[in-house]
Amino acid sequence: MPRDYYEVLGVERGASAQEVKKAFRVLARELHPDVNNHDPAAEEKFKEAAEAYEVLSDPEQRGTYDSYGHDGLRSGGWAPRSEGFGSIEDIFQAFFGSGDPFGFGGGGGPADGADIGTAVEISLEEVLGGARREVSLEAVSACEHCKGNGAEPGTPIHACEQCGGAGQLRRVTRTAFGQMVRAVVCDACGGAGKVPETPCASCEGRGRTLAQRSWEVDIPAGIQDGQRVRITGAGHAGEAGARAGDLYVEVRVAADERFERDGDDLVSVVDVSATAAMAGTSISVETLDGSHEVEVAAGTQPGSETTLRGLGLPRLGGGRRGNQRLLFRVIVPTNLSEEQRQLASRLEQTIGPENLETDGRGGLFSRVRRAFG
Repeated sequence: MPRDYYEVLGVERGASAQEVKKAFRVLARELHPDVNNHDPAAEEKFKEAAEAYEVLSDPEQRGTYDSYGHDGLRSGGWAPRSEGFGSIEDIFQAFFGSGDPFGFGGGGGPADGADIGTAVEISLEEVLGGARREVSLEAVSACEHCKGNGAEPGTPIHACEQCGGAGQLRRVTRTAFGQMVRAVVCDACGGAGKVPETPCASCEGRGRTLAQRSWEVDIPAGIQDGQRVRITGAGHAGEAGARAGDLYVEVRVAADERFERDGDDLVSVVDVSATAAMAGTSISVETLDGSHEVEVAAGTQPGSETTLRGLGLPRLGGGRRGNQRLLFRVIVPTNLSEEQRQLASRLEQTIGPENLETDGRGGLFSRVRRAFG
């Protein structure tokens, strides 16, 4: 059963046509095979997104889908346009025309460079204060010997004979909808419209080489696990001086056994003995700012919660910090000595109904659920 089209594009059912279009363009860029050459499922994911956009961008088809779902569309004879194309390049051409809006080629000039993705890991402490990481990766770079023009220094560059200097060729493709004429990048000049008389000895006339590059990545405080930092122009170099792609750095926040993250808040479980919970005490708890003294009130119940304000994580982009919420786990002592058992027994004999009243807020598990929203 196909996925819900609104879910595929990540929009609400009442989304406007502009919101639908924007969501599709974002997905199309992320799923382009030049960005996701490591993901063999990227092409199928894009076809799924293209199908969803085709339906939700057409008022009549969208109305049918909203009323009758996928079966309603198919029973009416509808079929997605992507079924008539042989490759993902054909699908991009059908939706975006001869010019590639994402800079991956297919237009009438040199192709812009593709984006690159990588990942780094940081700790919760670094989420608190921000961090800097150096990332090293192989990327297509402009050839230093020829400065990216593909010609041996001091030799001439001529107009491409195959495309006449236009940088593109027109081709006819047969599809389920009939013949489609489309412009493609000239394979002789790579869209530049020019070819060197003497190709560069270093890059063999390509104008670009694969090289190891390093970048310093500033990770802002408050970033969430899975969010990405973009470095403009740090991706693969474009052809013949075209725009370079971008570098996307996914930030992964390492798990910390002391805390659970809940948005900007931190939640931690604090163990206290049953006797300390009954009598009350002062304990030291860990925070990202160091140890902090906390008063445990007499009669503290399992799952009771207290808040340390301003000791959570900062909001991304600035602003006040969240809180640290403490859940008390009351531990019943074990391995008691004979003397301790006698003391506990004497205490039990003094316990009356008035000592067993609760605050009516439920048990431990319900309190834990409340703590996490």
